[in-house]
Amino acid sequence: MNAAENDFQARITKLEELAAHQAQTIDELSAELANQWTTVDQLQKKLERLIDRFMALEEASLQAPEITKPPHY
Repeated sequence: MNAAENDFQARITKLEELAAHQAQTIDELSAELANQWTTVDQLQKKLERLIDRFMALEEASLQAPEITKPPHY
C-alpha cells in the first residue's frame, strides 16, 4: 500500500468509528426519550387526579350550610 491508500483507509476507519459512536448515542437518546415520555404520562395522570380532587373539594365547600337558629333563641 502506498501513502494515499493508507490515508484513505485511515479516513474510512475514522468515519466508521464516528458512525458507530453516533449510532450508540442515538440509541441512548432514544431510550432516554422513552423514559421521559413515561414520566410525562405519569405526571399527567397525577395532575388529572389532583384536579378532580380539587374540583370535588371546591364544590363541597361551595354548598351552603344549613341555616339554623343559634341555641340561645
